[in-house]
Amino acid sequence: MKLIRFGEAGKEKPGVMLSTICYDVSAYVNDYDEDFFANDGLKKLEQFVATAKLPVVNVDRYGCPVKRPSKIVCIGLNYSDHAKETGATPPPEPVIFFKATTAIVGPNDEVMIPRDSVKTDWEVELAVVIGRKASYVEEAEAMDYVAGYCLHNDISEREFQLERSGTWDKGKGCDTFAPIGPWLVTKDEVKDVHALRLWLTLNGEKMQDGSTSNLIFNVPFLVSYVSKFMTLLPGDIISTGTPAGVGLGMNPPVYLKPGDVMELGIDGLGTSKQTVIAFKK
Repeated sequence: MKLIRFGEAGKEKPGVMLSTICYDVSAYVNDYDEDFFANDGLKKLEQFVATAKLPVVNVDRYGCPVKRPSKIVCIGLNYSDHAKETGATPPPEPVIFFKATTAIVGPNDEVMIPRDSVKTDWEVELAVVIGRKASYVEEAEAMDYVAGYCLHNDISEREFQLERSGTWDKGKGCDTFAPIGPWLVTKDEVKDVHALRLWLTLNGEKMQDGSTSNLIFNVPFLVSYVSKFMTLLPGDIISTGTPAGVGLGMNPPVYLKPGDVMELGIDGLGTSKQTVIAFKK
């Protein structure tokens, strides 16, 4: 099952996509939020969809398929080729940082370059959505806590991230820096999450072309590992890292400018497209 949220920004309604047709489930589901996942919402929704006659909708805009998770936990340097291109050593343990939830936008919304930014960059990533409250989870049981997966573009301002002292977070959480979607694909629809191709183009030119088979730390390990440092709540997102091909790793580096168009995708998780705009209040 594919979960979608559609409509005007800030007023999205929940829906599902079956085959290629979108249906409105807002008469049954309030939204895809923490309460939905915590109260066995996926199982109940599946049963409802199987028997109900649902209204078809024509979607003009997709929103993030999860309503304002409590946190977006990101994993840095989780592909060895990406670590190499940035001059970093692959880490012995996962590198953890956060994206602000105010950075979340829909998968095809505009990406805004922050004020004073000169090094805004792209990163196609597999995002894991948590389905149950998770604390000190064993790796062997970690997949029981996963609801599904999304496509995520982890937009990053490299000067803010790497040259302004302190943590990476200040270069990761700017407004519009987390386009997520177009949908949440439930875990049962993904045959092997560690064999998915992920790619990104900039103005039609291929920049990133990798596979989740090259993750340094795989999905169950990450869920278990993160849960030892913080409680993961239903609806929370773990973004698992990006393969090689980011602007920072090029010689000379290439960064986003107004008018640029990014297109990205992951096998089975859909595609998204963002146009870059200059800063505006």
